[in-house]
Amino acid sequence: MIDKQFLDLLVCPENHMSLRLADEALVARLNASIAAGTLVNCGGQVVREAIQGGLVREDGRRLYPIMDNIPVLLIDEAIVLESSASDQPG
Repeated sequence: MIDKQFLDLLVCPENHMSLRLADEALVARLNASIAAGTLVNCGGQVVREAIQGGLVREDGRRLYPIMDNIPVLLIDEAIVLESSASDQPG
C-alpha cells in the first residue's frame, strides 16, 4: 500500500516519532467502531468513513488513517489507541 522508502520518511506531525503500518486486526477493530458510530478522532469528531489502513505512531498511542491510499497526517484526524502489547511493534 505504501512504499517502504516513503514510509521511512514519514513521522508523526505531533512529536516526530516514527510511524509503522497498522496490522489488519487493528484496522478491522477500528472499522467496527466506525461502523458502530463510536470512534472519535483527536479533533473530537466522530469518524464516519471506514479506513483502508493506518500508520501507528512508534509509542502505539495514535493512528493516522489512510484514506484513498493517502496517509492523513493531521493531528486532529489521528485516532487515539489504547496502548497494549498487541498494538506495539514486535
